[in-house]
Amino acid sequence: MLGVALRILRRRPLAEEAVHDAFVQIWERAASFDPQRGAARSWIYAIVRHRALNILRGEVRTDLTADFDDLALASPDESPETVVAMLSEAGALRRCLDRLEPDKRRLIVLAYIHGLSHGELAARLAIPLGTIKSWIRRTLISLRECLA
Repeated sequence: MLGVALRILRRRPLAEEAVHDAFVQIWERAASFDPQRGAARSWIYAIVRHRALNILRGEVRTDLTADFDDLALASPDESPETVVAMLSEAGALRRCLDRLEPDKRRLIVLAYIHGLSHGELAARLAIPLGTIKSWIRRTLISLRECLA
């Protein structure tokens, strides 16, 4: 559960807080669990995920992006283009990534290889958060269609 919270919040103290709050909520609402609706494990993970997302939403947006300079790529070898180039020439993912516009490919690599959040991408690229979210969504749909 801590791993799920860490993946969302990216900061251990906040993730621990989310897990703690989730356990308290699970304890208080245990009677509301309905095994007919799904497995207990899924119910618990959903509570942790929702708690982590609520903590994330409750933070000031600048807190998510204030330190984005510290997230700069470690070396020029790790640029999005280099990461794509390291994929197998024959791989389907490589072919599909090569078909994307360079800006969209960079966005996907920064998000899914380097682990930047939508807020961090918006701050780094100076693009509105809503635009980042819609570009990522449309690009992932395009990749899914290409890989199918």
